[in-house]
Amino acid sequence: MTTELDIKILSTLEPISTFDQVRLRELAGYCQITSVNAGGDTGKLFGQSGKSVYLIDGEIELAYQDGNKVTIKAESEWAKHPLGKRQPDIVSARALRASRLLSVDEDLLDRMMTWEQVAQHNLDAVAKPGARMEPRADNSVDAQRLMRSSMFSVDRLNSGPLAHLPMANVGELLRRIESVNVRANEVIVREGGEGDYYYIIDSGRVQVTRHVGGVELPLAELREGDVFGEEALISGAKRNATVTMKTDGILLRLGREDFMTLLKEPLLHKSSYEHAIHAVSNGAVWLDVRYPPEFRHDRLPGAMNVPLNEIRDAIGVLDRGKKYIACCQSGQRSAAAAFILAQAGYDVEVLDGGLWSVPRTAQK
Repeated sequence: MTTELDIKILSTLEPISTFDQVRLRELAGYCQITSVNAGGDTGKLFGQSGKSVYLIDGEIELAYQDGNKVTIKAESEWAKHPLGKRQPDIVSARALRASRLLSVDEDLLDRMMTWEQVAQHNLDAVAKPGARMEPRADNSVDAQRLMRSSMFSVDRLNSGPLAHLPMANVGELLRRIESVNVRANEVIVREGGEGDYYYIIDSGRVQVTRHVGGVELPLAELREGDVFGEEALISGAKRNATVTMKTDGILLRLGREDFMTLLKEPLLHKSSYEHAIHAVSNGAVWLDVRYPPEFRHDRLPGAMNVPLNEIRDAIGVLDRGKKYIACCQSGQRSAAAAFILAQAGYDVEVLDGGLWSVPRTAQK
């Protein structure tokens, strides 16, 4: 089925029809189409939890747990809405003629709807005659324009740095986030400076360097969708690297207090040593983020060592199917590491109090 046809189909479905053409094209890549011959069983589609299923072509018969049966045609009003929602469980389904069904992740769809509606609410509040809102910074951004930027594409909302933002915080984030136009060679963060902002790269590329032995050592190049600045904010330490724009671009930024309230606290989950031990006995992995000499001197049995300064390189290498308990001496470095991994979709907790909370007899 062509992308254009996908868009036409999506524009007839509810609540998907509320999205504009850009969003529909993006969402099309996350939809799965299943074709079924006449007489074929379609029940397995309705057995998938977390999926919204639509009939987009053909005719099917649904049998419900309460014994009722209903026939649905793709041309009907019923087919414009997800099937099987807020009704008795579907126990069987079969195609009465050749049919096609569309399924999409309902959590992603709900997140998209939340962002869109909150952005529209913010816009309406500003436009409403006599509306009074708190003063906005000169570099604050219009919520609707921001939602059209690449940072808030479906891909980014599904797996980017804001994918795990609690939905209750969306409105405040859109109100407080700032957009900054930057130029090539402009220094954004300087090594040794205080942590003041959390940055998301909306467009452009940056170079990360560190001063080692009198030489500026390049560490990484970050691009659209990447983030930086969170380590110093979480750990309370000085900036450990310099970040310089390689090109002109646009950065989105949150001040320290806003970052702590809206992003850090909801995303970080602390674990007591007793809880962590129980989790490890059930398959979780100790992730020690200290430097190797510290790790060799005293470590927890079975722990793996990925220093904080290398934690971004471990994304995609660490097993996403495992749970991790991040630890360090005090809990500050491990909190920074856990936040970075949690943003990337890992199941990770922080050992509360760090290794200082662990009995000496439990360390090698």
